[in-house]
Parts: sequence; C-alpha cells; structure tokens
Amino acid sequence: MDSKDSMKIDVEYVARLARIKLSQEETKLLTSHLGDILGYIDKLKELDAKDTPPTSHVLDIQNVFRKDINKPSLSAGGVLKCAPQKEGDYFKVPKVL
Repeated sequence: MDSKDSMKIDVEYVARLARIKLSQEETKLLTSHLGDILGYIDKLKELDAKDTPPTSHVLDIQNVFRKDINKPSLSAGGVLKCAPQKEGDYFKVPKVL
C-alpha cells in the first residue's frame, strides 16, 4: 500500500468519525490536500532550527488593552428604574425550572 492509499484511508476514516459523507471527488481532493500538507511538513523537518528559540508569536507583541481602572458603578436604584418588574432591590423574573 503506498502513501496515497494510506492517506485516502485516513481521510475516509476521519470523515466517518465526523459523520461527514464525502463524494469520491471530495475524497480525492482532500487526500491531495493532506498530501500537500504532509509534504510541506517534511520540508520544514529539513530546516535546521536548533539555534531558534521557541516562540508563541512571530513578532514581539505587547498587550494592547487599556489599564484596568476602578470606576464607580451604577446604583441599584438607578439600574432598577429601567427594570420592567422589580421586587425590593432585585429584578423580578419568571421562574426557570
């Protein structure tokens, strides 16, 4: 059995696990794509990366979020003014069982 037949079996197996029905054309296309991906991985294996440090990002990025600053929140009375129904200091909602 050559690698192309093996990849076809893998594609059919994964499709069966995912409960996806593939036509013969789709199976052939996905087998070709899988072969391309595995070929690219083989090319990457040829690279000498022993002096390359592991990274999580290609670029050195910084957190772009604003600083977390405490601010006063709305009062319970102010929020409850917009409530369709309220009971005391709480929103009144239907029971969920």
